[in-house]
Amino acid sequence: MSPLHATEQHSVQADLVAVLVAVTGGQPRILTTRAGLTLPAGPFTANHRSLQASLRAWVETQTHHPLGYVEQLYTFADRDRSQEVGMRAISISYLALTRELDEAAPTSEVAQPGWQDWYRYFPWEDWREGEPPVMARQIVPGLRDWSEIAPDNVAVSAKWQRVSMTFGLDGNEWNEELVLQRYELLFEAGLVPEAWREGVAAPAAGLVSGAAMSNDHRRILATGIARLRAKIKYRPVVFELMPPEFSLLQLQQAVEALAGRGLHKQNFRRQIEQQALVEETGQMVMGTAGRPAKLFRFRRNVMLERAIAGNKLPLARTV
Repeated sequence: MSPLHATEQHSVQADLVAVLVAVTGGQPRILTTRAGLTLPAGPFTANHRSLQASLRAWVETQTHHPLGYVEQLYTFADRDRSQEVGMRAISISYLALTRELDEAAPTSEVAQPGWQDWYRYFPWEDWREGEPPVMARQIVPGLRDWSEIAPDNVAVSAKWQRVSMTFGLDGNEWNEELVLQRYELLFEAGLVPEAWREGVAAPAAGLVSGAAMSNDHRRILATGIARLRAKIKYRPVVFELMPPEFSLLQLQQAVEALAGRGLHKQNFRRQIEQQALVEETGQMVMGTAGRPAKLFRFRRNVMLERAIAGNKLPLARTV
């Protein structure tokens, strides 16, 4: 073997990575390991009939969390993904939906595994209460520096055009599905710690707030968030995250949590009723304003009814 070939050799490691999502208390949550540094992951084995079966078995054994909806996301096989020298990592990622079952467990941040709010990693993605402070404070100045334009400069660079379209600036609409593109831009600009660790010079504006993850697990998480945000618009997968009985307010809060956007209450309820996605249980629960609220349940047969036509949830901005 030539010296050239010898230096190019890598050990190859294949594993399964799970973006495991729940909604608890109106907040989107992901299951993590290593005190929030990584997503649940394990080696691929040939003991199961499919990759999905292998993932289900591994996650449920390690976390004791039953999985509902599961779909494959993407296979990540870029060079130097692993921080281990000489290791070529291939990760087959999956998106899985469940409910957080360990509410009585200790809340220590070092608990393994542990649930985390996904906006801890992507604070710029939460627009439920309007534009997040991190946008004006860190992201826009940092990306302006990277694009080499001043706020009053009429000469707009190609970089800034990308920034404006991706982050909804200069009259462009914010698209909640561009989670991965926004993270990749911040990485390219050296504004996230993962990029800085890879040798990109730290920017003068400093790093953008938001917890980092090991290897490229934050990139995988961004892919999962984007997929779920797109999926909830045409498939009723959000009901996998709901308890058996829920109020329409709880349902709206769950959709808003995932989408990172506020919804118009009347429009949301009208569309849910028009599509006959839920039915009343005949039970009531005390609402947040002290009024009793009706409880509903998901109509399971709607999965068959909507398999072809799909459903559309009203992800319009609150007016």
